[in-house]
Amino acid sequence: MVYAQHSRSRRSYSRVAASDLGGLFADLPWPDVNPALSCPTPARPAGRGYPDAVTPVLLSTSSVFPEPTSAAFATAAALGYDGVEVMVWTDAVSQDAGALRGLSTHYRVPVRSVHAPCLLVTQRVWSPDPWERLRRAAALADALDAPTVVVHPPFSWQRDYARGFPMGLDRLQETYPRISFAVENMFPVRMAGRLFVPYSPGWDPTKAGFDAYTLDLSHCAAARNDALAMADTMGPAMAHVHLGDGTGEGRDEHLVPGRGNQPCAQLLESLAGRGYRGSIAVEVSTRKAASRAEREADLAEALAFARTHLAASSKVDA
Repeated sequence: MVYAQHSRSRRSYSRVAASDLGGLFADLPWPDVNPALSCPTPARPAGRGYPDAVTPVLLSTSSVFPEPTSAAFATAAALGYDGVEVMVWTDAVSQDAGALRGLSTHYRVPVRSVHAPCLLVTQRVWSPDPWERLRRAAALADALDAPTVVVHPPFSWQRDYARGFPMGLDRLQETYPRISFAVENMFPVRMAGRLFVPYSPGWDPTKAGFDAYTLDLSHCAAARNDALAMADTMGPAMAHVHLGDGTGEGRDEHLVPGRGNQPCAQLLESLAGRGYRGSIAVEVSTRKAASRAEREADLAEALAFARTHLAASSKVDA
């Protein structure tokens, strides 16, 4: 059983089976829009890709946690995001192509990227086999016409998976040639004053080398790593960006951009000059928000930040 959101002035959640979600969308009204928060939504071309001058800003479904996946679509539509990134996790809707397609159609918000279930809490989603999880994430992205799958480096205890990771990605790329499998930079974990690296061969995927990368600025903060230097190292293989801030205190914070000390603005303003053609996914933590209005305000602020500095990027490039 999962929760499907009904977007009314007083929103409620109905408990329904995932297989029943399709019939709900015809009855769902357009989400309520707070004029003080909403941003204009640009016209979205059909099919994959956007015009060269447009960098789409997506809302990660993880950014509305603890609300469900369906709430992210309603929020993205209300605030004017260009699409969503689906974080595949224990919410059954996040795993179901039909349910996601129905939400996308109803709210007129495309799914532009899929985050494979790589977290510690998602190690049993779909299958305990990490290859099966990644294959199903690729199939989900393909079914939704999403051009990017975000994947983490293997955990250090996933020895067989780690050993075959580069070749396995190559095989998936052959099967899904229109999808970028963008390996995300991670961070070491600090415990009792010592560093522990839970990834193999390490937290920095550029050391091993892959065809595509996701640059996560909050992870750069947690690693105390120079985000702009990492973007330089990734070069044209930087296919996707997770926008979130951090203070460098050694933990993954996913702050609203501008509330930490990471070069979020500088990175966004540099993208046009880098020839960047990917998306920007806002991935921030709003779990401590006291109300939905506070959560929406944070996500509206993040969107405005991204659009402002992307616009500056285009002007500099011109």
